[in-house]
Amino acid sequence: MESLSEEMCAGMQHMSESVFVGLCEIVGTSTQVAMRRETVDIKEMLERRVTASYAYIEMMSGSNREGFRLKGSDVDVMYWPNNHRVIMDMSQSEYYNKANTTLILSESSESPPGFTLLQLLTQTTYKEVQSACVRMNGRTYISSSKYRQLTCSATLPNSVVNGPCGSGDIGQEVEYDTAFCFVSDVWPPSASSWKDRCHSWPYPEVVDDIVRSGCHFVAIGHPLGLHEQEEWRMSFSQAENRCVCAMDHYQFLTYGLLKLFLKEVVNQQSEETKGLLCSYHMKTTIFWAIQQNTVSNLCPQNFLAGFWVCSKLLLKWVYEGVSPNFFIPQNNLFLTKVHGSTQNRLFLQLHELYKKGLACLLQSSSIRSYIISALYNPRLSINTDESVLKCEIDHDLEFFLEMSCNDNVKSNSLYSCMKHLTELEHLICSPLTEYKVLMLQKLKATILQRTAFILHINKGVNKQIYIPDKLSCQLITLAAKFGCVSDMLYIAMYYYETLRYREALSVIKMTETKLVQPCLIYRRHVDTESYIEAVGGQSWATKMRQAMAGDIKLYSTTSYISELILEQQSALQNRVPALYVPVFVMLLFLEFLCYRHIDTTLSQETLDKLHILIHLDQGLYVRDIFRDISWEILGICQQITGNAKTALYSYQQSMSTRYPIHQIQNATQKRIQELRSSISHQQINCDMYFH
Repeated sequence: MESLSEEMCAGMQHMSESVFVGLCEIVGTSTQVAMRRETVDIKEMLERRVTASYAYIEMMSGSNREGFRLKGSDVDVMYWPNNHRVIMDMSQSEYYNKANTTLILSESSESPPGFTLLQLLTQTTYKEVQSACVRMNGRTYISSSKYRQLTCSATLPNSVVNGPCGSGDIGQEVEYDTAFCFVSDVWPPSASSWKDRCHSWPYPEVVDDIVRSGCHFVAIGHPLGLHEQEEWRMSFSQAENRCVCAMDHYQFLTYGLLKLFLKEVVNQQSEETKGLLCSYHMKTTIFWAIQQNTVSNLCPQNFLAGFWVCSKLLLKWVYEGVSPNFFIPQNNLFLTKVHGSTQNRLFLQLHELYKKGLACLLQSSSIRSYIISALYNPRLSINTDESVLKCEIDHDLEFFLEMSCNDNVKSNSLYSCMKHLTELEHLICSPLTEYKVLMLQKLKATILQRTAFILHINKGVNKQIYIPDKLSCQLITLAAKFGCVSDMLYIAMYYYETLRYREALSVIKMTETKLVQPCLIYRRHVDTESYIEAVGGQSWATKMRQAMAGDIKLYSTTSYISELILEQQSALQNRVPALYVPVFVMLLFLEFLCYRHIDTTLSQETLDKLHILIHLDQGLYVRDIFRDISWEILGICQQITGNAKTALYSYQQSMSTRYPIHQIQNATQKRIQELRSSISHQQINCDMYFH
């Protein structure tokens, strides 16, 4: 009997190890998670330092900010006006300069726990805030429902209201939620008990930092509140992120397992109960479990014990119909959804899963294979050392993608570029992790590129041209040293714009040589053996310059190539911040433009290559979401050569792409009209000639 118990214990350890390894594959190792968090953190730290008082602060939130990259997860972003502050009582107003800060008072006495009214105390210049104001009891309040409606599509056009957010998708590849909110530097009194509860977790310095950072107010009221249309919900998104970062990696993976369990098991039980529980309930569950010290001392051998503790706590909450908010326990997260007959059905379903024990995880499509592998190979040794679970190229691929996603800066003027560079240098001189330094260096390359092109636009005449041109050349060449292979094309763009066609072609040929190497990382494509042989073990700077390439980003407010100004203007009119051109499309586009001034035969050969690429590529080099701008560029080249019919066809293809994410239709329509007018004019001249 004792040996049977020992065998069962060993079997459980074996299964735990297998699931732990599986989650490191699905969710990420501790190194990968740190990398994801740090790239976002340092990028936002830089932006906050340079954001003007009258502008909006942007903060990524949700699972992406926490370090997850699970399939189907949406991107959550919060925005708030930098010069608006919510205070908890009137005495706090003395800490602010009312001449340049709009003050808002939180009044929660008549609202359910976790909700409040926001009274506008001082004037605001923001039209959305002004338009959202309502009068109640002789005072001015900001209506959450009106503000939500007004800001729903402020960032991305055609978004739809979803809770406190504007929601939608980008090319059916990425779903997003954007929430316009207000910030408070003060920790709300209704959450004061949370600090007293934090005896062992999070650590005191983390707790103090969370409290100092205050909270946010998102635009949605409580369904049972007296003033649902006017009420705002307190959001602890920033605090939650700090708590998630305070977890050890085993706890974080347990949180990830709970998310997978919800999506792939609980929400597949029946349509009636699907959606009653959400990811936020899973997060709340593990927060309470960790704080109550029931999910501590986890390791690969007992990893599943943490999941089991959390699932029992969740079952208890559903039975009782109470899920206490982690920061304000009086706020019952189940109050409006999990009650009555739906609560009973959900409990019965969860209880059936509970009776199956850990075997319930066999219903998870992501986890099943790891459990089965452990059951069928009980004596197979499982290596749980994170350092061997992911190889060098896995980390390089992921970090390059993370870096590319966060490589965007809001520097639209020379002053803004200088401000960014100044703050960036200050940050680089401070104690930073390797990933943060590398992310700053990539941002530096982008800022230098923008500075070079802005200088070119603002150049003077005659002798005044020489100095800015020389400086632009130096900046853009320096940027290439910090950037990747594809960043060399910005040098080619600058040479083309300044009529140095042969110099541009020299850079294009050099870039092309690197782009066709098998060791190149482009998106997620790379020949592993060639990559390791070429740059394995070398510095990150060397890897970037020799073996990594991304698509070309053309910010809508900065002129790069005169042939694309119309498209940039169209994108800007539709609040699209940048055009993303596939790197191979841009390379052939530039080569074609340069050869037009040197050798028309070679320009036609290049155009033929571009034609084949865009017509025949199956998504390897031209992603579906970038087909609108790719067809547009092909049409521009064809129009330049005088081939009106093929150009018209290309423009029509650009108009009819499934994912017009660049919103360049206005530019395309103008080009089509010009083309048709030109064709008609030629036809009239032809008719007159023959008559």
